[in-house]
Amino acid sequence: MPTIALILLAAALLISGCLDIGELSNTQSVDTTDIASYPEASNDGATLLSAFYGLDDAIPFLGSYRICQEFGHKDGMPAIFSKELDTQTVQAGDFLVTLADGKTVEVGCVTPAPAEDAGELRTMLMIGDFGSISNQPVTVEVTGNILSMDHKTNFKGSTVDVTPLEDGPTLVLAETVSEQAWELGKEPTALPFGGGSGCPVDTRQVVRVVWAGGVTKPGGDEIDDKERGAYRVYLESDGAELAEVTPFAIGDLGDGDNNHELCLDVTAPAVRVEFPAGLMTDPREDLNVATTVTVSR
Repeated sequence: MPTIALILLAAALLISGCLDIGELSNTQSVDTTDIASYPEASNDGATLLSAFYGLDDAIPFLGSYRICQEFGHKDGMPAIFSKELDTQTVQAGDFLVTLADGKTVEVGCVTPAPAEDAGELRTMLMIGDFGSISNQPVTVEVTGNILSMDHKTNFKGSTVDVTPLEDGPTLVLAETVSEQAWELGKEPTALPFGGGSGCPVDTRQVVRVVWAGGVTKPGGDEIDDKERGAYRVYLESDGAELAEVTPFAIGDLGDGDNNHELCLDVTAPAVRVEFPAGLMTDPREDLNVATTVTVSR
């Protein structure tokens, strides 16, 4: 089934009434996290990896209402955190966006959708009015208490420069998925979100890659063997050079998010992932640039 990347899919489903807004988004304009309940939380490891200005005035009118319970929020910008989040500690008021002219604007609402599978809760889609192509957002700051899933990290104070609207998506993070989290043989499930496909049953290693924004083939179709064959995974090797392999399959398809699972038939640890320019696009149809990322474990 053709799939529309990130917010376009979210908007279409929300307009159709398929999803419960209460389970997807937060529109609180103030920080409601009781930080006193989390005395172990610190700023260690707290990093915003990216903020991607993906859509300008492109969210449908009714989509704004279904997502945010308000009309008029037309811009979409996913932010990616270094760790998975406790989404109950994420409020729209936890973010502040600065535009090129120095003006600061608030976020109308935030949602993890459609990146809701296990291991994916590090992407938060911010929705609001983030300027325009002639006055773009330049930085995102976390001004409230947003906690990691294990409650050990507080992202308050983290900042990141915004990827401009005209730029294509890049790889932001890659990580080895623990075998306990594999969902081998899983077929894409029906809506709502969180239903991406799994790797084949003969998989021996899974590497999750996270893009700055949702990615598809040009035109919006899901990726296929052309894009699979373009991924390059470099492995630890006894020789002077790293061994290079191509995933024999791609998992986490069919759910419109910004994650892919690279299914490998080797066990040597993956250390780097590369992808060439010009094969995938964001929702605005900007082509990806050549990109590389180190694999974390």
